[in-house]
Amino acid sequence: MSFTEKAKNKVEQMAGAARERMGDKTDNERMRGEGASQQSDARAKQAGQSMKDAGSKIKDAFNR
Repeated sequence: MSFTEKAKNKVEQMAGAARERMGDKTDNERMRGEGASQQSDARAKQAGQSMKDAGSKIKDAFNR
């Protein structure tokens, strides 16, 4: 996974956390839910990319 992909996922995760906190402060359930959803989407992307990288490493190990 490239540095830019990691950075994009981290920024998206932080934006979701900020949105969720703003929803908490304003007592806005919709905003809170959107923030939580945005965070989980970013975490899922990160996990998927990590699995992709692990698969590539395994493939490379067998090709040696």
